[in-house]
Amino acid sequence: MPLTAENLRVRCAEEMSHHPRGFNGCGWLRDAFLTVPREHFVPDRVWWPARGEDGRYRLYDRVRQPRAWLKAVYLPGVPLITQIDDGSVAPTGPADGAFTSSISAPGAVVELLRHLAPEPGHTVLEIGTGTGYTTALLAHRAGADHVTTLEIDARLAHHARTRLHALGLRPHAITGDGEHGHPPRAPYDRILATASVRTVPPAWLDQLRPGGLLLAPLDTPFGHDLLLRLEADGVGQAHGRFVAPVEFMRTRAQRTPRPYADLGWPPDVTRDQWQHLHVTVGPAGQRIRHALAP
Repeated sequence: MPLTAENLRVRCAEEMSHHPRGFNGCGWLRDAFLTVPREHFVPDRVWWPARGEDGRYRLYDRVRQPRAWLKAVYLPGVPLITQIDDGSVAPTGPADGAFTSSISAPGAVVELLRHLAPEPGHTVLEIGTGTGYTTALLAHRAGADHVTTLEIDARLAHHARTRLHALGLRPHAITGDGEHGHPPRAPYDRILATASVRTVPPAWLDQLRPGGLLLAPLDTPFGHDLLLRLEADGVGQAHGRFVAPVEFMRTRAQRTPRPYADLGWPPDVTRDQWQHLHVTVGPAGQRIRHALAP
């Protein structure tokens, strides 16, 4: 099989069709993945997410290494790093520093959207446009005019808008702090965060339609994030559970560590109990408890 973006996309989709955390029979999501060209959104220079022998992150250059770059784009479990240290590190070679933006692995994007379960015509708010790839998948499902996406970094936002417009997609792409949401287009049927938080921002709940779903990676005491799926109850609160272990970069406003007791976590919770935890978020704050606890 020739090495083309189309062939790699089909191969990647096939792998995710047989993985329990992949499409899981979700036909619209598989169609969207096969339709939207992921390579269109990946910058020409990205870093591999694991350190090399020299202790730095290797750079993949689309011009110098077109085959390796394209293969990396369609590896189901591999994110590609698009920004280090909030853009202060130029993508000119191997580098070190803190990851501050990426294009999530295909498998991670598929899992997010499968749990979000948007429907055609749903109003969707995306927190963290990044490259614009997930935005394009959302637009394919809900309709571009129904999608609002927020990106705090002006350079990333410009890249995403340019890439989206080149495909004829014009969602409401806004440069701003996603923790505040976007009240002018609220309420939303679905809210998706592609950056993790330590506590769910109140603005997201305020802008979620009663019965609407919010999906966000939440920091945990377990050394990794958990994907939190909340449903608004219509009286100011949202309730839900964790659906998958994940790893995402923190929102800028919530990078500073905080005691987990202050974030609503019970003191005796253990790593193997995550599937049995119930989460309530509302005006009184965030509470995480064992599902059978009073």
